[in-house]
Amino acid sequence: MSKVIAIDGTFASGKGTLAKRLAAHFGFAYLDTGKLYRAVGLRALQTHTDMGDGKALAGLAAKIKPAELDNPELKSGAVAAAASKLAVHTEVRAALFDYQRNFALKPGKGFKGAVLDGRDIGTVISPDADVKLYIDAQPQVRAERRYKELLSYGENVTLEKVAADLAERDHRDQNRDTAPLKPAANAHLLDTTNLSIDAAFDRAKTLAETILSQK
Repeated sequence: MSKVIAIDGTFASGKGTLAKRLAAHFGFAYLDTGKLYRAVGLRALQTHTDMGDGKALAGLAAKIKPAELDNPELKSGAVAAAASKLAVHTEVRAALFDYQRNFALKPGKGFKGAVLDGRDIGTVISPDADVKLYIDAQPQVRAERRYKELLSYGENVTLEKVAADLAERDHRDQNRDTAPLKPAANAHLLDTTNLSIDAAFDRAKTLAETILSQK
């Protein structure tokens, strides 16, 4: 039976970076589940699909292929915003559930397990995950991280706009009816506000190693 590390957390908290490094460290397959929603968001923007039409958006979600997750356009602010808006729909989440669950259960030949990061991994996708982490950081710190990231992509943004968008996204993620963002009851919390990437990784790695050694 493969092992599963579920990593949930707020936007720009560093969970993606930690997830990738943990996957590499343990020899696990890695899935950024947010890319699934961003891929649907990109399709929706390209086809001018109404963000309020859950059924139509679910139809787009059902057609997502793995190759689409490597599209650099998924990094844009507009696509990320679209992903957050469509993620509130029960139909969309249901359409993407099997993709994520199957990845966790069958990560592929040569992998000892899977690391998935997102917003409902430990609560919905893999409630039986061996390790559950919830990553967070202070809003202003997360806004500054995202602002620098978007600037590196060549986007013309202001820190104030990024902070406002992040606050809106937090509210939407945490208050949606289906699979709201929240720590799983048995998740280990990691605040990265004052931690470097290396320090955060060391803490997450030590915690995961300790838990997995007991399985």
